Amino acid sequence: MTESLHQWHEVADTTAAALPEGKITEVTAGGRKVCLLRKEGRVYAFAATCPHSGAPFCSGWLDARGHVVCPLHKYRFDPANGRNTSGEGYKLRTYPVDIREGIIFIGLIASTI
Repeated sequence: MTESLHQWHEVADTTAAALPEGKITEVTAGGRKVCLLRKEGRVYAFAATCPHSGAPFCSGWLDARGHVVCPLHKYRFDPANGRNTSGEGYKLRTYPVDIREGIIFIGLIASTI
């Protein structure tokens, strides 16, 4: 049996007021800024800044295919796996999400310090 490497952090509840459908919302988990997105009923968590230039995704949007668009250079990323769908080769860091009793938890890799 393997032990989870993640530390789980409570970040929001699942109400539409806390996490509206299709809107990128920035939260803090374990002292780290993370974006949440509810898309078609699923919740995704990913880095708050673009891996290319550090632009804030909370100022970004979703394109017609449901990809997260960076507000600075318009690079697009799949929020489910972080894949760069516009072809520049960058990968967006994504985080596991667990929903327990209406509360959203984000899994961050535990520090080994």
